[in-house]
Amino acid sequence: MGLTAEMNERLCRVAPGTPGGNLMRRYWHPIAATSQLPESGTMAVRILGEDLVLYRTPSGSLGLVEPHCAHRRAGLVYGIPEEGGLRCTYHGWLYDGSGQCIEQPYEAFVDPNNRYKDRIRIQAYPVEELGGLIFAYLGPEPVPLLPRWEGFLRADLKREIGVAIIPCNWLQTVENAGDSSHVVYTHFQFSRYVAGKLGWPDLVRHSKSSGAQGFFSHGGHKTASPYGHGAVIFPYIDAQDDCYQMRVPIDDTHTLHIWYMFFTDHDQEMLGIELGDQSDPTTIPYFSVPMPQLDAVGRPQWQSLDGNSDQDLVMWATQGEIMDRTREHLGLGDENILHMRRLLDQQIGIVEEGGDPINVFRDPAANESLVPAISVTMPPKITPDGRPDRTNAARKYSGVYTEATVRALGEAALAEPAH
Repeated sequence: MGLTAEMNERLCRVAPGTPGGNLMRRYWHPIAATSQLPESGTMAVRILGEDLVLYRTPSGSLGLVEPHCAHRRAGLVYGIPEEGGLRCTYHGWLYDGSGQCIEQPYEAFVDPNNRYKDRIRIQAYPVEELGGLIFAYLGPEPVPLLPRWEGFLRADLKREIGVAIIPCNWLQTVENAGDSSHVVYTHFQFSRYVAGKLGWPDLVRHSKSSGAQGFFSHGGHKTASPYGHGAVIFPYIDAQDDCYQMRVPIDDTHTLHIWYMFFTDHDQEMLGIELGDQSDPTTIPYFSVPMPQLDAVGRPQWQSLDGNSDQDLVMWATQGEIMDRTREHLGLGDENILHMRRLLDQQIGIVEEGGDPINVFRDPAANESLVPAISVTMPPKITPDGRPDRTNAARKYSGVYTEATVRALGEAALAEPAH
């Protein structure tokens, strides 16, 4: 038996004023890779159901404001970033990082003593950068600390960032992190079927690939951790030993999925590549992961379904924009999903009572470097027969794995199904 309709709404909705939205506004959320806005400019973003404009000034400072000028509602995504903030290009009103209007050129021209600007303020939110990601906080004061998870900090790691927009609610993507039994069919068995559709009927994924070892007798049941349940850092980071998978609510029916990938020196040596200096976070590369689509007559496009990210994305999206959990029938492998739902409801309740939910940090000494209590061991970066593994996560679309594959096997290898 699934959830009631009322509980499903409580857990899934993230707009302002909703129980889930009030919870989500207690956290910092990644909204972009630093390399998506490396220079002075603007970028439209949407997070927790709010449309906003992210901007970078000529000196590199960031700001995040509502998308319309208070004067005549012109779009600030076409604004000009200046050292003082963001200037609307319709009539030149300038807003500082707090959203306060600090210049109104025509009003000052007519009356140099005019103080009308002092009465004008637009919505603005705090933004910070860490580890090549840009984070925003949309909640009440006092603003908590941006959590410093070790993957964002370690000097011995190089990084790459993948991004996708999934047309479904965030919770059904996070519940996948506790769905241990899906890997056998969603990844291993389905990949054999896809390979056949692509004309490779004898192609089988390598023996270390996701799901290749079959089911585990314990069902993959996970334990509670100080930061969440199993490897999920509440509310939505799936901690893996070579990646953080982050499932960020854009709104009720869209999710920003971020693959924050790590590479040690040993990883680079095995892959036969060398990532450049990343001391400047704008040099951390990012790549886009496409959402698989049906063709013109409604058939799956098999060439876009051979990687784990492709397969996960269609499983989540086809559950519906917001999964109707009143119609699901949970089984023996779904214990972790139930734990996640109970934890989410519990944390919403804590916020309703005026408290801080889990993973809201306010003590700098406790936030110097946060190490996930549990992380998932992922398939190795190299297959047993020595090939770069393009099956796991979003590796198929990664510039690092693409370069490694071409160097090891030549361009023609990219045309083969990921295996």
